[in-house]
Amino acid sequence: MLTAERRQLILNILHRDKKVLSSELSTVLKVSEDTIRRDLRELAESGLLQRVHGGALLASPAIASYADRQKQAPKEKEAIARAAAKLVCPGQVVILDGGTTTLQVARHLPLDLQATVVTNSPPIAIALAEHHDIKVVMLGGQLYKKALVNVGAATVESLRMIRADLCMLGVCSLHPEIGISVQNLDEAHVKRAMIAGAAEVVGLATAQKLDTAAPYVVESIHALTYLVIAPTVSDEMLVAYNALGLTIIRDNLNPTA
Repeated sequence: MLTAERRQLILNILHRDKKVLSSELSTVLKVSEDTIRRDLRELAESGLLQRVHGGALLASPAIASYADRQKQAPKEKEAIARAAAKLVCPGQVVILDGGTTTLQVARHLPLDLQATVVTNSPPIAIALAEHHDIKVVMLGGQLYKKALVNVGAATVESLRMIRADLCMLGVCSLHPEIGISVQNLDEAHVKRAMIAGAAEVVGLATAQKLDTAAPYVVESIHALTYLVIAPTVSDEMLVAYNALGLTIIRDNLNPTA
């Protein structure tokens, strides 16, 4: 078997089973574990998977640029945003994390909503300029251009002064065992501070974010109060999340735990 064929087979198995183990691949493909580790390393460097101890998981689609991510699963993100926006109550202080899905949440908030929104996302702040009754608090910091969010020590320090009712967290990667993870260390620190400063945390995840992993872990999955998904996500994909007792909300806002 050629190297390219073997690596494609590894990817096929990964997409089928959502994870691969080096020891099992070595047996199935009849090559050494050193060869498998080398294959996984090369595939990880190409952004095709995320290596973990003993094997690999699906890589997060969040490696794409912000502009490209805006084109990914637009109908799914809109369905998630409709459901998530209904969780915001008048008078609340809400942290809106950066991301293309949270931007849709901002756009779906009622024009007459009276609330305070804290965000590190310039696109979200601009989107909320039309909402005259929403007070927008823009968190400072260094602009992480790939994700269009402010990050760094100043951002984290500002979040330590805030006690929000709700945090809408843009999920880059979510896995039952790994938890919430992201591609950038500074962004991980900011998301962790957002979670720590909110009474309830809402994770927003498209289907392609589920069962994936990224290099930097934010928190365990138990940090989420709710997980909002699109109605197109199959029940089979949610088995492990339901088993953890996570409250899942679909577009019809019928929670299941």
